Amino acid sequence: MTAAVCVDVGSTYTKACRVDLGTGEMTGRAEVPTTSASDVLQGLDAAVALVGGSPTDQLYVCSSAGGGLRLAVVGYESLVTAEAGHRVGLSAGAQVVHVASGNLDGRAVTALRESRPDVILLVGGTDGGDSSVLLHNARRLATSRLRVPVVLAGNAEARTDAAAVLEDRGISVTVTSNVLPRIGVLDPGPARAAIRDVFLRHVIGGKKLSRGGRFASLVRAATPDAVLAGVELLADLTGKGVLVVDVGGATTDVYSALVPDAELETGPRRDVAGTLWRARTVEGDLGVAVGAPGTVAAATAEKLALPDGGQPPTPESDRSLAAAAAVVALRRHARGHSPGPGRPRTGGRDLREVRLVVGSGGVLRHGGGRYVLEAVLADTAGGWAAPTGARTVVDERYVLAAAGLLAIDHRDAAVCLLNTL
Repeated sequence: MTAAVCVDVGSTYTKACRVDLGTGEMTGRAEVPTTSASDVLQGLDAAVALVGGSPTDQLYVCSSAGGGLRLAVVGYESLVTAEAGHRVGLSAGAQVVHVASGNLDGRAVTALRESRPDVILLVGGTDGGDSSVLLHNARRLATSRLRVPVVLAGNAEARTDAAAVLEDRGISVTVTSNVLPRIGVLDPGPARAAIRDVFLRHVIGGKKLSRGGRFASLVRAATPDAVLAGVELLADLTGKGVLVVDVGGATTDVYSALVPDAELETGPRRDVAGTLWRARTVEGDLGVAVGAPGTVAAATAEKLALPDGGQPPTPESDRSLAAAAAVVALRRHARGHSPGPGRPRTGGRDLREVRLVVGSGGVLRHGGGRYVLEAVLADTAGGWAAPTGARTVVDERYVLAAAGLLAIDHRDAAVCLLNTL
């Protein structure tokens, strides 16, 4: 039997499954605590052994240990290229920790440095448009004390000069296609691939999660990037809108894959920053463990009922907390965000036509899934329209991440896995 072992090394748990590549059947599954305090390979190897992995199995690994990928976006204008870069960064599996727009000055560089990014996505200008801001920001970054890799995905006519400015100061630069080549046209693929490559080459090793280079050589993607690949394949298979809510201990992620609407691509309601039909948002203040205080605060602000926070945790209070995190995260995902005080919201999602809603995360997998998903679909007070007539399911075996890891090399096996949802 030709098999693959897919491993998701999370901040808390390392999850592994063994998949028969001929049939797509999951033949083994295990979950162990992530051993980040010593060496994450200890937990990874233990999980592989528990699923019956053999030396001949192919190994596919994704990771969000050590906080995953922290990305800062530097763009031209907050409502156009900076917003486009923000959307692309989220789709690449990153936690976007900072967004700056316009000409960087000393204060802006300080704020950027204080966000502690692992990677900077430098964008600006449509192809053939104004190049002055992109070049100015490249010079500012080159002379700053920031020494993190840069993915350069701006105006095609200025990219070479901007890259040379950065490289002359010893900064690692990956040059790729413009995220917004024309107004209203968002091209996320090349920048997303470049961010993934920089994550693998620079970030994984820099997290000091393991001694030596073996772990870095095994990791193929950030976990959210792998999950989004699984969501995209699921949407392609069903031909319908898909929504995924993943409630974790520290963050709550939302993924949506919508059916493209030609009118929104070219019509009068076209978004100047482009429409990203497959998208992800991450809420770093919403979780059920270390993120619980943020969930309580956000739920209170949204006027959601919560169990008494002073009582000992129970399965009922845990699922109520998970439901609150999911509802708030969905509201934010659908409503979009404001780039600043008094600025209009951007990046919102119309989820009314979604026909499949998938829940993920420990609380949902251990009996709270139905409660959480019912709360999400019953939410009528959050300024967004919930899907109607959608089927709900809980990803109890973490199929989405495994399918995303296998999607390129073993698509048939990935499809078989998704069909078990």
